[in-house]
Amino acid sequence: MSSLSRPVAAIWIPVQVDPIEPHLMACLDHARRCRYDLLGIITTAPWDEVRQMMLDGKVDVVVVAEFDHLPADRTPRIEVAGRPPRPSAACPRGPVPPRRGRPRRA
Repeated sequence: MSSLSRPVAAIWIPVQVDPIEPHLMACLDHARRCRYDLLGIITTAPWDEVRQMMLDGKVDVVVVAEFDHLPADRTPRIEVAGRPPRPSAACPRGPVPPRRGRPRRA
């Protein structure tokens, strides 16, 4: 990913999740808020195939709806849509500026 392009994301919803609609909506909203280019929605592929897409450089980030959907041996970078995104260069909110205290006395 170049510094000028937006990160490419894929949404992964494990096959056992039913119904998928609320999870899909949460993931789509997260991808929109972070301004990701969405490669696709994956609902039938096992985690190993999604992981391989990341390793091959086809996607920069995988978005899941809930922390419980993640496999225990997951590979970063994965974001959980049900939680607020951590500030990063990818999300429009960006880094949080440091708090300013009172000026120091000499």
